[in-house]
Amino acid sequence: MQITSRFTIAAHIITAIDYFNDTPRVNSEFLAGSVGVNPVIVRTVISQLREAGILRTRRGSGGAELARPLHEITFYDVYKAVGSVDAEEGLFRFHERPNPDCPVGRNIRKALDGRLSRIQSAMEEELKRVTLADVVADTRGEIAKEQAKGDELL
Repeated sequence: MQITSRFTIAAHIITAIDYFNDTPRVNSEFLAGSVGVNPVIVRTVISQLREAGILRTRRGSGGAELARPLHEITFYDVYKAVGSVDAEEGLFRFHERPNPDCPVGRNIRKALDGRLSRIQSAMEEELKRVTLADVVADTRGEIAKEQAKGDELL
């Protein structure tokens, strides 16, 4: 069980786009430098966020911008946009070949499925409560602390 790194990459991209909104070209190369991944990965995630209506991109000049205010973009929106979890299997991937000759092997899936589904639903409800505005505010707070420490050293 693991949510793909595209989720945190997407949150990073959205936060960087907001933070560097005065920078003329916040493009995939610029964002890849911030995230620390190949620009192709950034372009893929940006494309997914654009298709979900979270980002807008500009052809030719490059760059990306938010399509909606940060307080309207939830973790759930990002989670769904970047395909954090296989839609068919859900958050928990069941092992493929439990032994049908074993009483536990025959029945474990029936015992787990409903519980795991409820856990995934609870997590998704929590994702709907957190916005990217929260992340951006916290990131800006951490940047301000760094700058204050730097000023203390002068």
